Amino acid sequence: MADYEMFELGDIVLQSQQTIRNARLAYKTYGTLSPAKDNAIVYPTWYSGQHYENEWLIGEGMALDPRKYFIIVPNMFGNGLSSSPSNTPAPIDRGRFPNVTAYDNVRQQYRLVHEKFGIDSLELVTGWSMGALQTYHWGALYPDMVKRILPFQGSAKCSRHNFVFLEGVKASLQADAAYNNGWYEAPPTKGLRAMARVYAGWGFSQAFYRQRLDITAMGYASLEDFLVGFWEGIFLPRDANNLLLMLWTWQNGDISNNEIFKGDFVKALGAIKAKAIVMPASTDLYFPPEDNAFEVAHMPNAELRTIETVWGHFAGGPGTSPADIATLDSALRELLAS
Repeated sequence: MADYEMFELGDIVLQSQQTIRNARLAYKTYGTLSPAKDNAIVYPTWYSGQHYENEWLIGEGMALDPRKYFIIVPNMFGNGLSSSPSNTPAPIDRGRFPNVTAYDNVRQQYRLVHEKFGIDSLELVTGWSMGALQTYHWGALYPDMVKRILPFQGSAKCSRHNFVFLEGVKASLQADAAYNNGWYEAPPTKGLRAMARVYAGWGFSQAFYRQRLDITAMGYASLEDFLVGFWEGIFLPRDANNLLLMLWTWQNGDISNNEIFKGDFVKALGAIKAKAIVMPASTDLYFPPEDNAFEVAHMPNAELRTIETVWGHFAGGPGTSPADIATLDSALRELLAS
């Protein structure tokens, strides 16, 4: 039995001017929507993640408490549950699936929130990594609807350095001959394993590896055990075309790249009315605090609050660093109480 629901979107035209016919948005809700519909939170998924992989921040006694809030976790296009290369019929299956932007994702998430649930006001939007990218989009596109945002370990626009990192990830996967330009009959496992090894050098910081936290904190027997068990374990079960679609979404993330802001990034940041706490990690190798500092300087109601940590991008991520998750949970609680 699936633990999620499906919102039928019909035919949707993307920013690329291509159409996903009979598009579907998978989602899961936690808690109960109040009669006044004034307790809703949107919590988008991250690169490759599905709704259940967002649950480390949801629970009784936590800031995202389903006894108090109605929490909606929409699955990104390309994550294998919402419309994706792996689950869409020809002619736009697999290597033919159209490129999807974060803007495309959030526009359809808005339809879910507004059309399905009749919600006109959100108490909070929050998300990690690509979930943070979607959070910024919510704030910029729906400034009168979103009261608060807390994007963590992410950015409102993919930086040039971040773009280059992702080029290496992409190239390592596509170099596997079995990939066959997206028309593989069996998973390109050699490419997926290579992708995992490239990613491993970026997800955690130099200090994390220096302190051998892969062994002492995460319980792996050796560095090789960590590279196989953790990193290859993340990517091998996932579909290569899905990963590449979401990677394109990430590389082309930009809250100003739409008909509203026409590429004016500062104008897009200035449109975010929501009270915001922006939380980078001090040692994040691809979302450095400097990028968020620029964003916060151009947002009218935002605070930069850097998590001092050696856990890199995975600080506050899915269950890896309890101390950093506690810091994040505390900030969410503070923001929701404000």
